[in-house]
Amino acid sequence: MQARIRNPAMILPEALAPAQALAKVADPILPEKLRHLVHLRASQINGCAFCLELHTKMKTDETPQRLLTVAAWRDSPFFTDAERAALALTEAVTRIADDGVPDTVWDDAKKHFDERQLAALVLHVAVVNVWNRLNVATRQVAGTGW
Repeated sequence: MQARIRNPAMILPEALAPAQALAKVADPILPEKLRHLVHLRASQINGCAFCLELHTKMKTDETPQRLLTVAAWRDSPFFTDAERAALALTEAVTRIADDGVPDTVWDDAKKHFDERQLAALVLHVAVVNVWNRLNVATRQVAGTGW
């Protein structure tokens, strides 16, 4: 495999800091483990091998069990109700063209997260989707770093 071009944020480095800053604003509002699950799930949906490899290498206290079953979170007993709500919202926002974000998904997320947390969650999903789209469009190769 070979990338079509380097990641656009590497070619236009002035874009890198603002993209990273958007996620950093939301970082302290959500637990790291939740952010990690959200990033993994969106990257799975988008088929971003580069991001999947990156996120599975990150040092977290996640168990291999949870990492290996995040794609099947609905049928896995390893996730909390709040994590399930966040993963459902991640899927809806990532697949926004399918049905938008159904009220049932949003309302379930509201049971577990306050307004600031919901804002941070939506920001994180949006940011990971941006990175996924940049990497998939340019065919960034997993394991190569930037």
